[in-house]
Amino acid sequence: MDITLGVIGTNFVSDWLCDTVKEADGIALAAVYSRTEERGAEFAHRHGIPAVYTDMEDFLSSDIDAVYIASPNFLHYPQAMMAVWHDKHVLVEKPACLNAAQWEILSSAAAQNGVVVLEAMRPGHDPAVETAREAIGGIGTVRRACFDFCQYSSRYDRFREGEVLNAFNPTLGNAALMDIGCYAVHVCAMLFGAPESVYARSVILENGMEGMGTVFLTYPEMQAEIVYSKITESANPSVITGEDGAVLLGKLSTMESVSLKRRREEEEILLCDRAGSNMRFEVDDFVRAVRGEVLPGRWQENTLLTLRIMDEIRRQSGIVFPAHIEST
Repeated sequence: MDITLGVIGTNFVSDWLCDTVKEADGIALAAVYSRTEERGAEFAHRHGIPAVYTDMEDFLSSDIDAVYIASPNFLHYPQAMMAVWHDKHVLVEKPACLNAAQWEILSSAAAQNGVVVLEAMRPGHDPAVETAREAIGGIGTVRRACFDFCQYSSRYDRFREGEVLNAFNPTLGNAALMDIGCYAVHVCAMLFGAPESVYARSVILENGMEGMGTVFLTYPEMQAEIVYSKITESANPSVITGEDGAVLLGKLSTMESVSLKRRREEEEILLCDRAGSNMRFEVDDFVRAVRGEVLPGRWQENTLLTLRIMDEIRRQSGIVFPAHIEST
């Protein structure tokens, strides 16, 4: 029997996820929740979804097995908690919660209710990260890593013209760190674990929105830098440098390439030009976890460590959200 999935959110990320689910095994689209009947019906028609709901209680009380949450950041935690208490498995978009405390409560509640909750963090499930990890073994002692994710937002032009869209509204839990930087923090945490220290600074826009930031992390034998932005574009790859060479990573959300460059040798392409979206890996892992074929713990721990690092970055950089959206 396929796992039946309900979708919360009708944005372009939900479109990507639905397209991925339609190609996946063991899971099927069954319902969508939208605040308006019109948007919900249009989304359902586009993806062949049989049921549309505009009432959250009715949606969660239906016979779906699981929900995918792609609503604004500040709604991830309360909506995921509602789903868990309705005994639904949850795949929630990054950032899964606004802070580590929310995630600890959510994952604990899921365990108590016998359901799975996972963050839809694409590199967190992508085997390309394991390809990178293996390559790191061939560059000697790692001394430095730079994780670079600077992507000029399509909505920033309108911000510059004086129009503040949701993507640049910090009262909704938005910040460059939450929207883009989280990818870089997550990959760094996956590969190198918890840092000894964190030093962070951000550029805060005139409406209180964090536009970009730089983070310096220290480890026993190495240093790491995280550079992220929604207001500038970077052409730089992410680079992990060891005494005997370097590993280069493409765009951190899609993990589109991994290459190895040993000293005095030609660059070796280990991965590039993969077919299909890497969302398929998070969907496959979610299906396996729901079926009990794998335990979700390692992915949940990666999410927790990432959020703990992000909490410290926010504290140092002055990234503040309204108190009521961060409550637990």
